[in-house]
Amino acid sequence: MVTRQKAREAVRIGGKEIGRVLITGASAGIGAELAREFARHGHRLTLVARRREALAALAAELEREHQVDVQVIAQDLAKPGGPAAAVKAAQAGGEEIGILVNNAGVIDVGRFADAQPEKLIGLVDLNVRTMTEMTSRLLPGMVARGVGRVLNVSSLSAFQPVPTMAAYAASKAYVLSLTEALSEELRGTGVKVTALCPGFTETPMISEIQAGSAAVRGLPKQFLSDPSDVAAQGYRALMSGQTVVVPGLPNQLTAAWAQVTPRWVTRYIAGVATRRTV
Repeated sequence: MVTRQKAREAVRIGGKEIGRVLITGASAGIGAELAREFARHGHRLTLVARRREALAALAAELEREHQVDVQVIAQDLAKPGGPAAAVKAAQAGGEEIGILVNNAGVIDVGRFADAQPEKLIGLVDLNVRTMTEMTSRLLPGMVARGVGRVLNVSSLSAFQPVPTMAAYAASKAYVLSLTEALSEELRGTGVKVTALCPGFTETPMISEIQAGSAAVRGLPKQFLSDPSDVAAQGYRALMSGQTVVVPGLPNQLTAAWAQVTPRWVTRYIAGVATRRTV
């Protein structure tokens, strides 16, 4: 763990100091862009991921560019005890975590029956169990202080079943459902929970999706979201207390279509498309 000195005033919400921002999966992709977005607005950061070198490089960039205090914790959150160890390390200096960003996640592309059980279990452990445990450990303190934010990075796939990404889409549906339920449970507490649901985004994860899907491989580049734009929209939605944000008009139309179309139609169309491309 590397701790650096505070250089800017604490960010406040409703007159109350919000505390540090803890971002999981912060070493690359949307997680790294979210770290940059929070740093741009002067937040003190705790970045968590497995790759210490990547985190240290990002921390140095953020401190240099934005004069913010950045703490780095190298931790595999998918392992038993990983979330608890990360939270303990983050709170070791006595500062409260006022914003939690559950971004860590993995994907599996291909037929469910062909997947290794260990890979699917690892996906559920990280995408579902880890975000649940991180939220459960940090949310009570936010409620007690009367201020806090939780940003859960879900996906456009949360709105419908996705053959060949079955476990991933199901895990993101859990993230979306939990977020919406908590947003109502927490009404009036000063704590807000937001689900960020991006579509295909130009991150390292898109390469894995493209490797398993010819349809995505042939997707024009203009249909891929910019991760910095996704992060900026997620930040604005979180700080304003919006419950669900889907970046990009095409993605918003897709999410709306999935919610008004009979489920059997949605899964049939998805099944036809994926059977032709896998």
